[in-house]
Amino acid sequence: MLPDDLRAALDQALARHSPQELARSVARLTERYRGGAAGETAHIRGQADVAAYAAYRMPATYEAAALAMRHAAARVPGFAPVSQLDAGGGTGAAIWAAGATWPSLRQVTVIERDPQIIDLGRRLARTAQAAGVRGTAWRQAAVAAGLDRPRADLATMSYALGEFPERDRPEVVRWLARDAAMVLVVEPGTPAGYATIAAARETLLAEGLSVVAPCPHGGACPIEPGRDWCHFSVRLPRTSLHRQVKSGTLSFEDEKFAYVAATVRPAPGPAADRVLRHPQKRKGVVSLRLCSDAGDIHDVLVSKRQGELYRRARDVGWGDAWGDMLGDTREDAGDADRPADDAGQR
Repeated sequence: MLPDDLRAALDQALARHSPQELARSVARLTERYRGGAAGETAHIRGQADVAAYAAYRMPATYEAAALAMRHAAARVPGFAPVSQLDAGGGTGAAIWAAGATWPSLRQVTVIERDPQIIDLGRRLARTAQAAGVRGTAWRQAAVAAGLDRPRADLATMSYALGEFPERDRPEVVRWLARDAAMVLVVEPGTPAGYATIAAARETLLAEGLSVVAPCPHGGACPIEPGRDWCHFSVRLPRTSLHRQVKSGTLSFEDEKFAYVAATVRPAPGPAADRVLRHPQKRKGVVSLRLCSDAGDIHDVLVSKRQGELYRRARDVGWGDAWGDMLGDTREDAGDADRPADDAGQR
């Protein structure tokens, strides 16, 4: 759920436009985007488009960034950033998510190239209860490896790295990580988005950072490119306006995303395994597909006979940590990095 202050500010901003006008803008943006231009914001032309973009993308971006941040924060419980740099920040979803995750934030900078998007982001941020979000400095500039930037404890980039030519992305990641204690990059949960995250992960590791989420290890990713991809999902409710704008009928939507979080210092303590797919629940049995701290992917079966462990397995979700020592509950995963058969996991 969006925080109350952000939801109220977004509703107020959207009230300047009729639902029909916003729906038309969403349709135009979607058509232009599918027409081949790179970037979510590449086709924004006017205030109605900006409002429509915020209406149909900001809730999903917020939820994906917030979940990734919660996973990262759980791995580094002592991390209390004071400053944040959000590169290619759009209307600011990631700074709201960071403010909710780390109340210690006081100095926040967003770099965004579109002045109309900055205008809306600034208006939304001024209503925030979190002091760091409320006092955000908005800078109009195109993100580039040579761009001067403030030092920040937390450096974030959400749904923006994939907009760069592939050859430029390593330098952008190195630029983002410069002098940062934690770096977090989020991309769409598609094969292309995962490939962007996987490459960013390799760059961060080469720069000497330690991956803390979602991977429980710092070795090579065990997923075979082209056969599967590492991604996660968060479910968010749709308001009536959201349904009108997106011409949807369901009261919710699922945002699929891929991400990596890395820190300058290793996280304290061993990492728990990560649940890579929706747990498969059958009568008396839960099957989990896990990425382990040993750098492999394996399946485990937890049966009702295992009591409390089974009850925990019934409650665990896709993307959660699974830290129990399961011993010989591993089942033969066979080709463990093959795509799962359940189409609902995509």
